[in-house]
Amino acid sequence: MDYVDYYKLLGIEKTATQKDIKSAYRKLARKYHPDLNPNDKDAKRKFQQINEANEVLSDTGKRKKYDQYGKDWQHSDQFEKQQQYQNQASEASRSRSTRTQSDGDFSDFFESLFGGASSGYSRSRQVKYRGEDYTAEVHLELTDAYKTHKQTLNVNGEKIRITVPGGIENGQTIKIAGHGGKGINGGPDGDLYITFSIANHPGIKRLGNDLFTTVDLDLYLAVLGGEKTIDTLDGKVKLKIKLETQNGSKVKLKNKGFPVYKNEGQFGDLFITYKIKIPTNLTEKQKALFKQLSES
Repeated sequence: MDYVDYYKLLGIEKTATQKDIKSAYRKLARKYHPDLNPNDKDAKRKFQQINEANEVLSDTGKRKKYDQYGKDWQHSDQFEKQQQYQNQASEASRSRSTRTQSDGDFSDFFESLFGGASSGYSRSRQVKYRGEDYTAEVHLELTDAYKTHKQTLNVNGEKIRITVPGGIENGQTIKIAGHGGKGINGGPDGDLYITFSIANHPGIKRLGNDLFTTVDLDLYLAVLGGEKTIDTLDGKVKLKIKLETQNGSKVKLKNKGFPVYKNEGQFGDLFITYKIKIPTNLTEKQKALFKQLSES
């Protein structure tokens, strides 16, 4: 995957706290969310990069590797093992009997570092290569992304069972370590990068962790007030309709939105807009009653 300066991408300094990272991520995720930019491919790419940056910088271990190795942070384990091997090879060469440095001696030393045939130590070693990274795309309904659940993927003929965390974002990419291509000569396996594509819901719109929906009210309920039961992603909810509710008025149901990714028990809010339905096909008697009301 191409190198991206995660700090610059999120608009923060390298000294940023976890709170700074979270705040910057939320602000940019809202700005470039695919649902708000349906025809902007660049916004979708930017949104994926923002998710990738948050995935790395919000993880203490990953952030440490990124700060130390920069664009090569994903290969840091391989690099450190290779560096350890070279140090061991150097120690082995220094422990030999002292002799005059000739062209042949220099060649022996060089080969002891890089696996040549002149050293007994190096003859037993081969250069290790990290396996190729794989990519996959998982399609989910909004209801699927609402709750943490298991899924089985078929990647290059191999079945992999993964846990999909509740609150996953549309376009978000996560890494499954060690499920890419096989390493060569005992090298580490590559990783699997999974991008999630979440379909739009016919009656609910998602923006970050907040949900938005429209609820129809008949004229009589809007005027007189009362109760109405609606379906949400978390089950049925009974709404208390205020007396003389106006068309287009809004209410907020706290903590009835989408779960916050990897924050157990935290939810966004559900925003409801009321739409008053005007009665049709009135009888003559009903029309007369409305006329009477209008003249009173």
